[in-house]
Amino acid sequence: MSAEATNPEAAPTDVTVRRRGRARIDLRRLGRAALLNATAGPAPRDRLPDAIGHVAEAHRAHHPEADLTVLGRAYVLAESSHRGQFRKSGEPYITHPLAVTLILAELGAETTTLTASLLHDTVEDTEVTLDQVRREFGDEVAYLVDGVTKVEKIDYGAAAEPETFRKMLVATGSDVRVMSIKLADRLHNMRTLGVMRPEKQARIAKVTRDVLIPLAERLGVQALKTELEDLVFAILHPEEYETTRALVADHPGAVDELGAVAEQVTAVLREAGIGAEVLVRPRHFVSVHRIRLKRGELRGCDFGRLLVLVAEDADCYGVLGELHTCFTPVISEFKDFIAAPKFNLYQSLHTAIAAPDGAVAEVLIRTHRMHKVAEAGVVALGNPHVGQEPDGTAPPTEDGERVDPTRPGWLSRLLDWQQSAPDPDTFWTSLRADLAEDDEITVFRADGSAPGTISLPVGASCVDAAYAQHGEAAHACLGARVNGRLAPLSTVLGDGDTVQLLLAQDTVSGPSPDWLDHARTPAARIAITGWLRAHPESAAPPAPTGTRPQVSVPADRRSGAELHADLDGEPPAAVRPAGCCTPVPPDEITGFRVRGGSVTVHRARCSAADAMRDLGREPVAVRWGDTAQGRVTLVAESFGRPGLLADLTEAIATFGAAVVSANVEPPTEQRVRHTYTLQLPDTAGLAALMKAMRDVPGVYDVSRARHARGLG
Repeated sequence: MSAEATNPEAAPTDVTVRRRGRARIDLRRLGRAALLNATAGPAPRDRLPDAIGHVAEAHRAHHPEADLTVLGRAYVLAESSHRGQFRKSGEPYITHPLAVTLILAELGAETTTLTASLLHDTVEDTEVTLDQVRREFGDEVAYLVDGVTKVEKIDYGAAAEPETFRKMLVATGSDVRVMSIKLADRLHNMRTLGVMRPEKQARIAKVTRDVLIPLAERLGVQALKTELEDLVFAILHPEEYETTRALVADHPGAVDELGAVAEQVTAVLREAGIGAEVLVRPRHFVSVHRIRLKRGELRGCDFGRLLVLVAEDADCYGVLGELHTCFTPVISEFKDFIAAPKFNLYQSLHTAIAAPDGAVAEVLIRTHRMHKVAEAGVVALGNPHVGQEPDGTAPPTEDGERVDPTRPGWLSRLLDWQQSAPDPDTFWTSLRADLAEDDEITVFRADGSAPGTISLPVGASCVDAAYAQHGEAAHACLGARVNGRLAPLSTVLGDGDTVQLLLAQDTVSGPSPDWLDHARTPAARIAITGWLRAHPESAAPPAPTGTRPQVSVPADRRSGAELHADLDGEPPAAVRPAGCCTPVPPDEITGFRVRGGSVTVHRARCSAADAMRDLGREPVAVRWGDTAQGRVTLVAESFGRPGLLADLTEAIATFGAAVVSANVEPPTEQRVRHTYTLQLPDTAGLAALMKAMRDVPGVYDVSRARHARGLG
């Protein structure tokens, strides 16, 4: 289905230029075909209905031996049950399941998935029952149809959407084909969203951005993900979309420039005796937008990449060697996702080469099989249960549920914590937060017990590892050993770290509210929140009655600004700004009492403050003193270049800010994160300072610190 999909049978040294975009389905033509098919009566037994001829053709391209009779029967049931229904665009409703099925057929989905796709709205929108689907098409198809069927709004009200996604996630845990159908369904709905009201378009686009696109990325279905990104981009950011579209239109020769480099690469590989197919892959709009933000002015080769397809894994490294020998390689762009595949099954070698004329082209090197998986992800893997049982289904567990042995770690985490989030709002918020994490790390358990590894999102701490390994028993965690050394629970873990969690022997111990500042995973946050809600006496010491003294912190303490708190009874041990949001005047603030009798002050919209309120914690009235100075932590995201650190510190010094501490993390994919704690003479100039830092060449974002890095 992808614009860059290739034919593995093509000549090994062909250079092919692919056009942007994918073939759209002519809904009016499909509607006419469906109506004609309905009026003409059922098709003969030996012939498929004309309306699904395009589906059959796409399916046979991937599965030449497929039995198509079941597709004909599914279409007849879908067409007859949806007859008389129309989409908002005016086409007969049957055009929607046909279009969704064609999307999956072009990706290479097997017959069972296509059958369920044709029927995916019948149980939800017609008189067809799930039992009827099961009787006529079997348990597999019925399971998939049930997985994508929405829950009734009459039963769930406003919670219908999150509960529908919860249901689909649980079903996906047993069969990833459920989410494949949902992604194709959303893609076709996004393609035809123009008939909706603008506010509804925006709402659907936001859910697609926050939930469906991350799921497509994690399931490796890049062909769906990239088109969904462009469609969302056009709705939510119309001005940037038009700018990008115009930029692409103004560079019609970009493909030709890449084609010239492709011819040089083809010649090099032909001379080396390596059979390869070299293709030009234009970037989609969102990719062009991102690369423009990264590099500024774009050259011809920036509008696409070269794709080199070979037969065997070893040939990938042979191609890499020839390219690095005959061209000037850009070493910083090299990544090996074959030896270390991404968590979404993606495998490729990435590199960049400079041609003799100075043009730099990014190159992807993979086998035909890798390319199919890179484009179609789990859709290309077919039935995950084949081979598990003689009937082709997975062996049932003790509770009768099927289990997919290939279920990825991130999906297991989602399924684990969603059971602890009965509230739909908590589930919906936690799901979006979990899916917002772009990558995973793997840490090793020091005790050697199975499983020996724990998968966590990047930025996870020992708190997250404790709840991932021990569940609610982690309430008694006292500390950890990371790589053999004692470490606080706030320690942020890195990929490959070895972790040993230390638990108290008693059952009385419980988590501190401060743990919420270090918990990144929903499983940990939900468990901690639940315990604190059940033990309110542990959340904060009881406040004695009496007078309401004002307590202030001098300017040389953590924020550098004076803070006042109004409390009943004895004054707190300290009033300090929270490290998670580093409030400074004139931020709107709120305070909460914590263990030890102190008051922690948060920005009013800080997520940690929201969590405190959710726990029923009573806020404390706090206010700023008369001082204008303050201390703040800023995070600058940038692309690495010589002199960047000097330019940033110069911009900071121009505003009279003093650098209290600075940290520059090692570059990752040419991106560098700078963290500065600054003493400001006047916090009113914070916005101007952040703008000046953003204006430094190479810096693409400057933000206030959102996550505490330590216990202090």
